[in-house]
Amino acid sequence: MPKLKLKNICLTALEDNKAEDILALDVRKISTFADSIIIASANSNRHAKSLSEKVIENVKKNKESFLGVEGKSESGWILIDCGEVVINIMKNDIREFYDLEGLWGETTLTKKP
Repeated sequence: MPKLKLKNICLTALEDNKAEDILALDVRKISTFADSIIIASANSNRHAKSLSEKVIENVKKNKESFLGVEGKSESGWILIDCGEVVINIMKNDIREFYDLEGLWGETTLTKKP
């Protein structure tokens, strides 16, 4: 069975653990630090922490690596850096305030379940 791509590993972990409004942006043409940026909403700080733990668990289980985690669940925003994929898990109010979708532009949209 072919190895899953890192982006799909992360998306699956988020979907399986009830992340909301998952969005994957293809930023290869406009970014030098990542190929994909994933943005997902959590309904609470506890949910954000759980989602981040599940993403990291799935990444490790699939023998991929991550570079680090920034933010704490109490802040409402957790960023997981997997190198070519960067995952932003945010509470809805934080997501609306920072509007990362607007920052990166609509042309980068690759998936919205």
